[in-house]
Amino acid sequence: MRAQLIILLTLGGLLFASCKREIKVACVGDSITEGAGLNDQSRAAYPVILNTMLGHDYLVFNCGRSGATMQKNGDLPYWKCKEFYNVFAFRPDIIIITLGTNDSKNYNWKAMVFEKDFQAMIDTFNTIRPKPRIYICLPPPVFKMAWSIDDSTVVNGIIPLIVRLGKINDLPLIDLNHKMRGQPAMFPDGVHPDENGAKVIAGIIAGELKK
Repeated sequence: MRAQLIILLTLGGLLFASCKREIKVACVGDSITEGAGLNDQSRAAYPVILNTMLGHDYLVFNCGRSGATMQKNGDLPYWKCKEFYNVFAFRPDIIIITLGTNDSKNYNWKAMVFEKDFQAMIDTFNTIRPKPRIYICLPPPVFKMAWSIDDSTVVNGIIPLIVRLGKINDLPLIDLNHKMRGQPAMFPDGVHPDENGAKVIAGIIAGELKK
């Protein structure tokens, strides 16, 4: 009888383990999230590395789109990309938003519009059920102006607004800017991280999610 009880408890534990659902994480972003410039995005983009770092209890989905802006009137609004709709189809438990780098282009940047559209994205993602936990990231530093992407606008315009929105909405911030500011070698073109940079970004995000 005792042996049968042990077998039943073991089988019950295995059944519970097999039924346990993974925590789904959607990484919303631009080319830095998608993995532009990497030899193999499917292996080296930071959401892929993040998936490995977080372990078997998590499932990370790369929803990055190169060139995407937060602003609805930008040159490539994330709102109009298939990746935006993929977030809703995925129904994540956690959403990580890393947008703003492309909004810093001089022909895109409008501070009031950026703040309004960022708030709208937070509100829109909050309609997902069950309601996801949203993290918002300070974009990585821009070490060299390219494609009209401007570090001054990132630092003095975008980051203060993201910090403000984090406080207003009581959302956790993930600082990819100050923690990577001394690592220019990890950004060969001045904007996009190499494989080592992607690992650092994944590590920063993993550390915040595991707090």
